[in-house]
Amino acid sequence: MDRGQGGRLVARRLDGAGASLLAAPTVLGLYLHIPFCDAICNYCNFNRGLFEAGLKRRYLDALSLEIASCEDAGRVDSVFFGGGTPSVLAPAEVSGLIARCRSSFDVDPAAEITLEMNPETASRERLDGYRAAGVTRLSLGVQSFRDEELRRLGRLHTADRAIEAFGLARAAGFDDISIDLMAWLPAQTVPHWIESVETLVDLGPDHASLYLLELYPNAPLKEEMARGGWSQAPDDTAAEMYHAGLDRLGAAGYRQYEISNVARPGRRSRHNLKYWSDGAWVGFGCGAHSTRDGRRWHNVSETGRYIDRVSGGTSPVASCRTLSAEERLTDMLFLGLHLSEGIDLTAIERRYAVNVWARWGCELAPFVEGGVLAREGNRLRLTRDGMLLANEVMRVFV
Repeated sequence: MDRGQGGRLVARRLDGAGASLLAAPTVLGLYLHIPFCDAICNYCNFNRGLFEAGLKRRYLDALSLEIASCEDAGRVDSVFFGGGTPSVLAPAEVSGLIARCRSSFDVDPAAEITLEMNPETASRERLDGYRAAGVTRLSLGVQSFRDEELRRLGRLHTADRAIEAFGLARAAGFDDISIDLMAWLPAQTVPHWIESVETLVDLGPDHASLYLLELYPNAPLKEEMARGGWSQAPDDTAAEMYHAGLDRLGAAGYRQYEISNVARPGRRSRHNLKYWSDGAWVGFGCGAHSTRDGRRWHNVSETGRYIDRVSGGTSPVASCRTLSAEERLTDMLFLGLHLSEGIDLTAIERRYAVNVWARWGCELAPFVEGGVLAREGNRLRLTRDGMLLANEVMRVFV
């Protein structure tokens, strides 16, 4: 996108950019990466940086240009603003990006359009603006409803602020809201965890994601834990937290559909299901990944480098490759087992001419005998206990 007369942005095609990677008609999801945050959480390992107004403007120009380079690029039924903290964007900025998506893609009028939001950024005016912009679904990064735990994680909001944010979102007309919670936090006990789950149930979101905290090697939280004398509970306590949270949510009418996700009927995340169901998606922005038509590519991760490439008319794609049939098969197995319904062995054999049980049965049988996997007719799925051992099962296919 060039600066034309009067400084107006004018689209032009990027040399070798995403447009050349897009081909066959299919229903896509779009992912837009917003790498900015008001503060860096001490446990986070995502591609992000502190908010800077000038950098944000340049980044959004580049992001809009990258999207514009994909003209007539296919049908879309989900758009996901992830980050970072997408709610650092003003409603007008979100509206502009959605409009750009609609001009380059055939976006379904009933598309699921999700925006990740931190509670501290919520206001009625802002939420009304997001609704008017076309956002249909919010994902609130609450993580805990206990102030002590939020402080340890370096979060900017309090439990009361999170509750207020949810109420404001409902008042603004959002009828599809997800809440993220994290278990296995430093010094967290099972009763503490259930306290957060109970608060979530009382609020009644439409969807919830429950994650066990994973500390990456250089996480600042590790140093803070050492200074504070905090530690994570033993593995069996983490498992107890996981099961107790799912049990409470199940009793409240939520149904688990993926290892970390539950939803009320009809409220599963359409976009995230693409990742686990052999779907197709195109990512825009620094570090964004895409999978479509048997190909996989990702953009450069550094924000400045991404901006320079796109504004200079060069593709931001760092690497692109065609997946082999073997890779597509193992991806389908690996990702499909994340779903509560598991994988359809007959469909896989029909598509890839591979009998899963004949090929991997010797390695999989001990997991079935141990109650980690369940083989039911033509389906293979992880049991509830098995979901905590998913990585061990997945290694069979790698």
